[in-house]
Amino acid sequence: MARIGVNALYLIPGGVGGTEIYLRQLLRALAEIDSHNLYFVFTNRETGGDLVPRQSNFFWRRQAVRATFRPSRIVWEQLALPLEAARERLDVMFNPGFTAPLLAPCRQASTFHDLQHKRHPEYFRWFDLPFWRLLLWASAHRSRRLIAPSESVRADLTAFYSVERERIAVIAHGVNPDFFKLDRSRLEPFFLCASTLHPHKNLERLIRAYARRPRTERLILAGLRGFHTRAVEKLIADLHLQDRVEITGWLTREKIIALYGKAWACVYPSTFEGFGLPVLEALAAGVPLACSDIAVLREVAGPVSEQAALYFDPLDEESISVALDRIAGDEELRGKLSRRGPERARAFTWKRAAERTLQALLA
Repeated sequence: MARIGVNALYLIPGGVGGTEIYLRQLLRALAEIDSHNLYFVFTNRETGGDLVPRQSNFFWRRQAVRATFRPSRIVWEQLALPLEAARERLDVMFNPGFTAPLLAPCRQASTFHDLQHKRHPEYFRWFDLPFWRLLLWASAHRSRRLIAPSESVRADLTAFYSVERERIAVIAHGVNPDFFKLDRSRLEPFFLCASTLHPHKNLERLIRAYARRPRTERLILAGLRGFHTRAVEKLIADLHLQDRVEITGWLTREKIIALYGKAWACVYPSTFEGFGLPVLEALAAGVPLACSDIAVLREVAGPVSEQAALYFDPLDEESISVALDRIAGDEELRGKLSRRGPERARAFTWKRAAERTLQALLA
């Protein structure tokens, strides 16, 4: 029986995007497959006990720190969390949000969702970047095992941090089974883009591509209001699209799932991802999907020959616009994508992710 710590100090409910979905779904799946090992989930003051599965081998250890003030969270993680690990006599600390307590008196396993700070440092605020560089480098070298959601992230870990491939476990995310059960008999004319409003999500280019031709479908941008929100809002106003393009802000999972159930099509124009969970969710829901032709999204949606998604060049507005035309109006293509999407998505389960994660933790 292993004593496993879960470092959830980074989690701000509704404030960290896909990494919150990852942790919540993974913990639930771990509870389903493992009633033997003991789990101690360390949270901040913002995160409630609903994160922790109600199972006898899971224990909530709330810490007296707020994650919204990042400096205090970092200090707590580095100084107080190692003491907590010693107090609980942990065998391993699992860090699902990049950073690790470097002085923890046990072995560690850390998930790196991407290396955007290396690939695109221009997207980071100047005062954040030094912390990302230092803490992620240290986490990569302090952790015995690293977990990457895709081969693309593993390649970056080996390239930027010289980490041996054997230390990195590639464990793809799963998808909530509710997406496969959606009733899509009452569709509404809108393109859904489930995305945080960050620069690399490429939303400005999507909006300009959308505006190139008159369309009956609206465009709904559903996700956390990120660093690029003002620029996106300004572009919508400049193009006089306020009545055609909607920004919802952060939504509960129930509301997001409901949007997938009604969407005429999904579009995902991102130029950089560590995995691309919205792509997987669209596939599982059977929503006709057009997405960027980048390596990591091909890992999720599969090769062109499988025809589970329609790919476009994310740097070419006309390519995006043509994809919107086809995904909206080509009935034969829409039917094919709707059938092939769930077939592809069934290979991605949280149970499989939990099983492989547990193996990495106990290795």
